[in-house]
Amino acid sequence: MPAAGRLFVVATPLGHLEDITLRALAVLRQVSLIACEDTRHTGKLLRAHGVETPTTSYFEHNERSKGERILEVLRSGREVALVSDAGTPGISDPGFRLVRAARAADIPVIPVPGPSAVITALSVSGLPTDRFLFVGFLPPKAAARRRALEELGRVRETLVFYESPVRIREAMKDMASTLGDREAFVCREATKLHEEYRRGRLSELSDLLAARGEVKGEIVLVVAGASDASPAAPAEAPEVLFARLTQEGRTRREAVKEIARLTGLPAREVYRRLLGEG
Repeated sequence: MPAAGRLFVVATPLGHLEDITLRALAVLRQVSLIACEDTRHTGKLLRAHGVETPTTSYFEHNERSKGERILEVLRSGREVALVSDAGTPGISDPGFRLVRAARAADIPVIPVPGPSAVITALSVSGLPTDRFLFVGFLPPKAAARRRALEELGRVRETLVFYESPVRIREAMKDMASTLGDREAFVCREATKLHEEYRRGRLSELSDLLAARGEVKGEIVLVVAGASDASPAAPAEAPEVLFARLTQEGRTRREAVKEIARLTGLPAREVYRRLLGEG
């Protein structure tokens, strides 16, 4: 049996085609196959740099079936590069399962570092970068999104989100009402022709985007963590929280328990205040 090949995890530009390392180009030229999230998208990058290596599609909906074929290539002794449409593979993009399977098969996995939307946005946000929590995409449904944000309410690290341009305004409104009107930074279309970077309060940025009508492009949202000066307690009053939680389907007991957790009030006090019980 030939020695197993190597899997290279290669970061590619977020937008500007020159934002690729010399080593990444060398690896893309030397491997036998490039596994791409979208072969057409990656094809533009390869043509721009004169790379003629064959490509194959590897994306969310074929990860399992295509992953086994890529492992067969690696087991035969050939080398494969894994790329996503933009940035570092595996960070809210396909790649985790292939890397895990390769490591389980004792196939060397080599990182070729480069662009990352998370780090790019953080580096120019002006918000603390010594400690941060990458959240990724919030749930698309409003109720689930608010619950996820409530769980993040006391996190002191800077929060980094990916968000769809279709949902960004509603997500920011939910953040302002759940986390408080914190400092935030919008990174939209980083390094591309219409790149935009805006800092302000969540409410200000939400209003700015709302005034435009349609929002386009890929968005990274950086939000300040909880602090003593800006407590993580929700901006909503317990009465408002109770109405919202029960409308979402929580029982009275569940709603009271959640309000007690969010506000720091004893459950008995919440019962007394809202229901005249306790």
